[in-house]
Amino acid sequence: MAGDDGGTGVARVTTICWFRRDLRLTDNLALTAAAERGPVLALFVVDEVLTAQGAATRWRLGRSLAALAGELGARGGGLTIRHGPAAETVARVAADHGADEVHATDWPEPSRHAADHRVADLLARDGRRLVLHAGHTLVPPHRIRTGSGGVYKVYTPFARAIRAHGVPDAVPVPPGLKLVAHPADAVPDLAPDMNRGAAVLDRHAGPTGEAAALDRLNAFLPAAGGYHQDRDRPDRPGATSELSEALAVGEISPCTIWAAARRHLDDPALSAPAEKFMAEVIWRDFAWHLLAAYPTLPTHAWRPAFAAFPYRRDAHDEAAWTRAVTGEPLVDAGLREMFVTGRMHNRVRMAVASYLVKHLLIDWRVGLAWFADTLTDWDPASNAMNWQWVAGSGPDAAPFFRIFNPATQAARFDPDGTYRRRWLWDWQGSTSPDAGDYFEAVPRSWGLDPDYPYPPPPVVDLKAGRARALAALARMKRAQTDPDSAAGAPP
Repeated sequence: MAGDDGGTGVARVTTICWFRRDLRLTDNLALTAAAERGPVLALFVVDEVLTAQGAATRWRLGRSLAALAGELGARGGGLTIRHGPAAETVARVAADHGADEVHATDWPEPSRHAADHRVADLLARDGRRLVLHAGHTLVPPHRIRTGSGGVYKVYTPFARAIRAHGVPDAVPVPPGLKLVAHPADAVPDLAPDMNRGAAVLDRHAGPTGEAAALDRLNAFLPAAGGYHQDRDRPDRPGATSELSEALAVGEISPCTIWAAARRHLDDPALSAPAEKFMAEVIWRDFAWHLLAAYPTLPTHAWRPAFAAFPYRRDAHDEAAWTRAVTGEPLVDAGLREMFVTGRMHNRVRMAVASYLVKHLLIDWRVGLAWFADTLTDWDPASNAMNWQWVAGSGPDAAPFFRIFNPATQAARFDPDGTYRRRWLWDWQGSTSPDAGDYFEAVPRSWGLDPDYPYPPPPVVDLKAGRARALAALARMKRAQTDPDSAAGAPP
């Protein structure tokens, strides 16, 4: 209970709601539980888990944090922002405010879980509790199991199990929510290392915060009649929900999205796109359930055989890919879109990833790390599972020999070149402002010049790259039975 400050000048409260990647008031079970006990101190900690994350995701989180602080302020409260190791910082705030419980939404990522254990242990020394709540996924990890009690490793039966289990209803903002009022803490710059790229990202960013995410959802679904057909077309703006960022930082919950989509299932014009949209949300859950079961998913090949895959280390080819000068237009367009906006169309992501892993034979972890640093909608579970999916080394993965031809993908999904002209300066004479922004955003040390004609000479011939990839696959298979046959890396 809130009480007299005893002359200390610090209001005493019962509970703390520790916001992490759940920067919303609707369908926030941690906030709801805290509010049931009385006035709530809203807390955000810039801790070791956050500072270890990529620059772009920290930048995006900072924008969302400012929106949350504004919403709390409008409700008469404030957001307490502290810097430091999670355990010591949370324990100190709880002690300063006499809080016996700290409520938070579980973010089932390995480094966060490790930090949460430290927080819980330190709080317990003073008789306080850390209480974690579901909310980052449709159904909490470990809740969905096969008939034999194992983890689902294939998406389709997992999706059936999720639907059979049922998704909980989203809960509203706690009625009568009382927030502890105090002078607002300044929202810090969470990504000073973005340097000049931050200004470009800011120009391409849409509205942020919970209200903007809900508005985007409510505007998208009634107009989503072509979603199931157009979602693979990067040349058609508006064909996708553009909610990935909001989901990644928790401005909107997956249960809220699920409930909104479900309301359209009885509409003949919207039932097919609504079903497909819901299937994509389940795919995200599938990734998180796998990450919870296999914490090394971002760092180790899930299929043991791929631990011996003969990847190349080639600084020139890696730099050409990260700097989007491979000479393959769809690949370069996607990488430039990502650097300018922090996002990349999902169909293009597959082609970009396949090109790195298969045509260039570069380790998928190189791409995973680049995406983690550059995506504003970075999601550790989806990032890991999708890279391993492309590499053929993950659960329910595409076979390695399924090699996306980026030229064929471009002809099929960007037939008029609209997407490529938007992001590639000088390609087919393009002078698109979005394409020009790439040169403003990239580090000067890269030495990229918009006057240099595009495309540059291709890094690899697509046919030769495909043949090299299949030869590497055969080499890996031979290594399983005759290790001596696989000595050395492919040329």
